[in-house]
Amino acid sequence: MHPIEELAALRHPMPEPGTVTPEDCYADACEQVEEQRRNDALNLEAAGLELETDPLLLALDDLKAQKQAVDARIRQLLAYGREFHGSRPYQLEELARHAGYSPSGVRTAYGETEIRQVAAQIGREPNRPRRDTAGSR
Repeated sequence: MHPIEELAALRHPMPEPGTVTPEDCYADACEQVEEQRRNDALNLEAAGLELETDPLLLALDDLKAQKQAVDARIRQLLAYGREFHGSRPYQLEELARHAGYSPSGVRTAYGETEIRQVAAQIGREPNRPRRDTAGSR
């Protein structure tokens, strides 16, 4: 297997037998992954040539950007749960358990930036005045 094809295989793993529901869709799922792999390999090769960069490094940069985007969405959801949700905010312990944070980590994970982003996206202000416990990110 060519190194770019190997990278695509690592980025798009085949489903394990028994993990696709309904089971008779397993072959279709494998076919979709093969298509994703082909497209990814073509894109990695083209980007590597165009940018004169190693495709592995491009793949790592891509995953890093995805990770940063997911982290930002988690911070926004934490802000929503504490500042915007219903008449009572979610408890720190519950949010921490589901987000993989400590309770104190939830308290400091988001700041005024995330609160403004959430307010803009949902079209309303927080339910309660913000206590100045977290830094303004």
